[in-house]
Amino acid sequence: MDFVSIRIITGDTARLVDFYERATGVRASWSNEDFAELRTASATLAIGSTRTVPLFAPGSARPADNRSVIIEFLVDDVDRVHRNLTGFVEDFVNEPTTMPWGNRALLFRDPDGNLVNFFTPVTPDAIEKFAR
Repeated sequence: MDFVSIRIITGDTARLVDFYERATGVRASWSNEDFAELRTASATLAIGSTRTVPLFAPGSARPADNRSVIIEFLVDDVDRVHRNLTGFVEDFVNEPTTMPWGNRALLFRDPDGNLVNFFTPVTPDAIEKFAR
């Protein structure tokens, strides 16, 4: 089994795709007006409109209702990314902070309120864990 993607359901697909394109620098690939994907070397962030939910099961997902998942992106320099996102991201949860497990992390919310973590490994163990 391979983990390949996470999908966010949103009431405004274009707005959320634009946000992630700007935040990550990754261009989205659109299938149609209701579905786009931002593909990285290791995983894909899919963004679907509420109109796609009934295709799975009516009412099975609700936009802007996540309080348990953090979407994480490995970046080369989290402090530089923080400087670049300042003025664009409206809701920073924390400034870059070195976590006990060895990553320097920046936590913020996307326009739908989903938590996003950009992080850079900074300790030898964390660097080794994420070595490419």
